[in-house]
Amino acid sequence: MISKKNLPCLLFIVCSFFSACGIYSFTGVNSGVKTASVQLINNQAAIVNPSLSGVLTEKLKNKIITNSPVTVVEQNGEIEFSGTITSYQTNPVAASANETAALNRLNIIISIQCINKEDEKQSWVQSFSRYTDFNSSQDLSSVESQLVEEITDQLVDDIFNKALVNW
Repeated sequence: MISKKNLPCLLFIVCSFFSACGIYSFTGVNSGVKTASVQLINNQAAIVNPSLSGVLTEKLKNKIITNSPVTVVEQNGEIEFSGTITSYQTNPVAASANETAALNRLNIIISIQCINKEDEKQSWVQSFSRYTDFNSSQDLSSVESQLVEEITDQLVDDIFNKALVNW
């Protein structure tokens, strides 16, 4: 019988064994893929934020590097990401008592293609959309960088989870 004192140590050893053998990954990342390449996400939106393409591309690379055992290579990865920013727009979303917008919404839509060379069934093309609301009394230019930061983090999480997480 295992004593309560030895249980944490035994649990750690068992979990380490399963993780090391590739049976289970605590991050849920697909362990069959070793390399990924990320092409520049092109900006074809009607309104262009000049830094958005580079920010999205670099954040996706960094997410893969820091949250998975997958190595990012310049080209010909086992998984290849490419994509397009299709929409970047602000719209009023809530009216105030005097019939003016109380809130505005910055919405970014991107289309991503993921080609999995190891398993064709895992390849996909999908649009991802995220937004953040901001007070209409604020000028977009004064909050834009913060809003873009929040939205791109969410978009990158969505892409990463769709492509590499097996939950």
